[in-house]
Amino acid sequence: MANDFAFESLNHAQREAVANLDGPVMILAGAGTGKTRTVTCRIAHMLERKIPPSEILAVTFTNKAASEMRERISGMVSKHAAEQMTVCTFHSLCVRLLRGGIDKLGYKKNFSITAYSDQVGIMKQLLVRKGGTDEKVKAETVLTEISRAKNKGIDVQDLSDDFFAQLAVAYQNELRAQNAVDFDDLLVLAEQVLREHSDVRDHFRKLYTRVTVDEFQDTNSLQMRLLQQLVGPPYHVCVVGDDDQSIYGWRGAEVANILEFERFFPKPKIIRLEENYRSTQAVLHTANSLIKHNIGRREKILRATRTGGENVRIVAMPGDDEEADFIADEILGEKSAVGREWEDFAVLFRTNGQSRKLELALRDRKIPYRMIGAQSFYDRREIRDVLAYAALLVYPQNDVPLLRILNAPNRGIGQATAILATDYSREKNRSVWDALCDPFFTTTLGAKSASAIENFVALISSAKNRIDLSKDHPATVLSELLTEMDYLPWIQRGCKSDSERQQRGEAIHSLEESLRQHIDRGKKLQSFLDDSALASEREDDDLEKKKGATLITLHASKGLEFPIVYLVGLEEGFLPHSRSVTEGTKDEERRLLYVGITRAQESLTLTYCTTRVKWGQKTGCQPSSFICELDDKHLTHTSFDEIQNTEMSDDDLSNFFASMNNIFAEE
Repeated sequence: MANDFAFESLNHAQREAVANLDGPVMILAGAGTGKTRTVTCRIAHMLERKIPPSEILAVTFTNKAASEMRERISGMVSKHAAEQMTVCTFHSLCVRLLRGGIDKLGYKKNFSITAYSDQVGIMKQLLVRKGGTDEKVKAETVLTEISRAKNKGIDVQDLSDDFFAQLAVAYQNELRAQNAVDFDDLLVLAEQVLREHSDVRDHFRKLYTRVTVDEFQDTNSLQMRLLQQLVGPPYHVCVVGDDDQSIYGWRGAEVANILEFERFFPKPKIIRLEENYRSTQAVLHTANSLIKHNIGRREKILRATRTGGENVRIVAMPGDDEEADFIADEILGEKSAVGREWEDFAVLFRTNGQSRKLELALRDRKIPYRMIGAQSFYDRREIRDVLAYAALLVYPQNDVPLLRILNAPNRGIGQATAILATDYSREKNRSVWDALCDPFFTTTLGAKSASAIENFVALISSAKNRIDLSKDHPATVLSELLTEMDYLPWIQRGCKSDSERQQRGEAIHSLEESLRQHIDRGKKLQSFLDDSALASEREDDDLEKKKGATLITLHASKGLEFPIVYLVGLEEGFLPHSRSVTEGTKDEERRLLYVGITRAQESLTLTYCTTRVKWGQKTGCQPSSFICELDDKHLTHTSFDEIQNTEMSDDDLSNFFASMNNIFAEE
């Protein structure tokens, strides 16, 4: 047994969690309280108690989390024992269960698992077959509804929308005909085979006598039912989680699983981990003062084990431009003043749209950054489309942007026509644009396609001439071109929510404004496209493989920690989100802010704006109602103007000039 597992190295609550191996146990692990170490020590202790490693099952939510847990356990126990244990995700567990019993449900044991792209393909075919080719019905939308129903235990034929119900039944029949299941079916069928077939249930209950479930606050009702079937008397099950960090209700997670655990398993031992090894007392006191406003939560109070630390700052900003510039300037100054790594800094935000100005501010100062959990502004479909149109206004002979938007929005130039044009251009060793302008090519097409191409060529040529010959402002020309072809209404028809529709509209408007400012500074449209292309370079999504300050959504930040955290946009409508009022989910928004606060190790700054630019208009903002809930003991309330008016010390000035010199030296 590795030395890492020693009772004396654990605090009192951790020891209690490790020592209690029998019967139902719930470990309420607050943020930063050494949860993973406690769980791995507990599993190592099972081996000391001579529990066979093959009977030990640990379930978590992601392959990455399962891999990390497996690695931690391997460092504590013998390699042989580690290999015999089962450490996996819920879906992986269900594959094991179904390989041992899916034939009882009428499937063959060699079933296949359908990838999401294949699900979309099947649904698209069904939409054509069922006459649902209307643009308003997207394959992805139907699949989302089917997934939601399966996870809630609703039979797909009972979907409230009759057309969706028809599609869902046809979809399930198609999968069944292929002896295939999708990811949701893995859970549904695994629970069903355990519930309906006692021989399969008994087999797996004997196989896995000790079950641990990590991140229990993220389980949904289907996963809870599966766990109840898998674990029988004497209920040697341990669940680990924190109801205060339950932030995935929007995708089906049931905080009731942790709040009402006694309803599912009798007389559980409940152990609270409250000693926090991550953050300062100022950060924890602020977090505790917020979360106590949630009614019906499991009581716990995080306590700091580290001393010192500065107050949490709440900074009032005039607008989102100042917010972004302020944060970028502070990161720059702190980096050179204290010799920080870029990776020490993180900026957290509620919605994807808030990343835009932050990205620009960091890029302007040549601060490297990594985007986590939010799609980069330049990766969004509508932005790539609009940039493609802008590229054609510079050089229509560029095939890549042309083919991207040739039929976006739909204008009667289908994929078959695009392929013909591409083939013709290759034969003639010319561009696709030249092919579209060539009457020898267009006469080979049907009248409708030829007319559609003629209209498209006229549209782009006219817009290009306005810039080249009439010297009209490129931003105005681009904006009017998009309006003329009804681009925004077309892209919005595929949106699943009002929020998504609004975000797409604001993103396009924001890009147009950036172009306008770029041109007004005396620069060319081509240099704007070059800058945008460089900004859109994407790396792998794995945080550890990237370098730079972190831009991250609050949802994606769970489980991470950073020395210096800026949490932006503490305004009504953003945090709490406007939807939370109508949907009655303000408690979850409060938990989301709590998660954000508890990411900070040393320094935390919360910001809110008095105005934000939406659709090109300055809109007034109200500070978040959550700010009033924070206890003032460790808070410093200040404003952008107040900080700007504070005279810089000699040290600050020398650090600032040193950082600027470093930047220019790197160019």
